[in-house]
Amino acid sequence: MSVSTDEILTAAIQLPESDRLTIVSRLLETMGDEEHLPSIDDNDFIEEMRRRRDDSSGAIPWSQLRDED
Repeated sequence: MSVSTDEILTAAIQLPESDRLTIVSRLLETMGDEEHLPSIDDNDFIEEMRRRRDDSSGAIPWSQLRDED
């Protein structure tokens, strides 16, 4: 049985924030060229992600972005 990306995302979103940050950090580690990736431990990066989460003005829903391909 294959689990879809949407199912994984739905389950991940329900986790506590610390667990979600762990998942993000571990996924970023798999991306390879680390010099171009933000560090999950960078306070500026964390604050920017929180700011974006809290400010939904102008946000484009993921479903719309996904369907633009």
